Order: sequence, then C-alpha cells, then structure tokens
Amino acid sequence: MPPAIPGGDVAVAAKRRIRAPLPGRRQRRAAETRMRLFRSALQLFAKRGFSSVTVEDITEAADVGKGTFFNYFATKDHVLGVMTEIQLGKVRQAATLAGAGKQSIQSVLRRLLLNLAEEPGRSPALARALISSFLASAEVRRIIEANMREVRGIVAGIIAAGQERGEVSLRAKKEKAASQFLQAFLGALLLWSLHGKPALASWLDDSFEHFWRAISIPG
Repeated sequence: MPPAIPGGDVAVAAKRRIRAPLPGRRQRRAAETRMRLFRSALQLFAKRGFSSVTVEDITEAADVGKGTFFNYFATKDHVLGVMTEIQLGKVRQAATLAGAGKQSIQSVLRRLLLNLAEEPGRSPALARALISSFLASAEVRRIIEANMREVRGIVAGIIAAGQERGEVSLRAKKEKAASQFLQAFLGALLLWSLHGKPALASWLDDSFEHFWRAISIPG
C-alpha cells in the first residue's frame, strides 16, 4: 500500500466530489458566466495591463451586464481569485496522484510545475500583467497569500511522501522544500515573461532539475 501523505483527506474529498450530484442547469450557467468573465478579464489584462482595465471593459468583452459582474466578484481585484482557485485545484490533483502511488514523486512534481504554468503562461504579456497586478493590489496579494499557504502545505505533503518512498532526502525540510518549489515556478515564469525565449517549458525544466537535485537522493 502506498504511504499516506499528510493532508491525505484531499483524495477522500475528491472521491466525495465525484459521488456528488451533478450541478443543475442554473449552476452550470452561473459557472460558465463566471469563467467567461475571468477569461475576458485575462485577455484585457494582457493587452492593456491590470490597472487600465475597468469592470465595464470586462463585462463588455464578456457580453454581460455590469450588474452581472457583481453577482460573481466584489471588485475587479477579486477576478484574479479565480486564478488561485484553478491553481489550487491542480495542486490538489497532484496530491491525489501522489497518494495513489502509481507515479514517482519526481514525475508528479514535474507535471505539477508544468500544469501551474498553463494559465499564466498563455503569453509573456499576460504573465507580466498578472505579476504586476499581484504587486500593485493589496487585495489580490491577500487572496493569493491565503491560497498559497494551502498550496505550500499540500506540496510539503507530496514531498513527505517522497521521503517515505526513498525518493527525497530525509535531510530536506518539507516546508522549506515546498517554498523552494514555488520559487522555482515563479522565478521561471518571471524570467520568461521578460525575455519570451526560450519556451516557458525550457525555463521550467531547468528550474525543476535544479530543485530536484537539491532534495532528491542521489542515484
């Protein structure tokens, strides 16, 4: 039986979600509208920058009324909370894969790094817009930090599973290694957003190789 990872209730929660009844038509439409607002906002942020985009710009691009926007988001800043929700979902899926024990921890973490880059890595301009909005808005930083704490905890659990399986050195402190994993992702994203070349995947592969060599057991 594969070793359990701290916070392994993520896998249990995932099974419960699978058994849960499918959302009704109204819930599906609401989810689709919320995601359409989010996607429209991202496109505008990439073109104009976060500070230059208004709520009216977003609703016009999404083809919904301005009042509809506030049914889903308190402010423009809160739109970026959807990004953290998406990223958190990917981290939870990685924890479930690690708990299943069918893939190496190295492959789980490498794939997670690539998955985390899918949304912000759509273009260098979008990555720059997102990074600048994170720096400029205290509300966005608050939302991100709240989710980042959970992300770090889950990644630390995956690393702990790697230690139990003999893939990760016992000398590695799981919480610190989890922070370094996130730094590898954010650093690669930032440098790629500035240069645009080589491809983001190359930046991520290089960052991951350095990270993995630092925590893995040689051989």
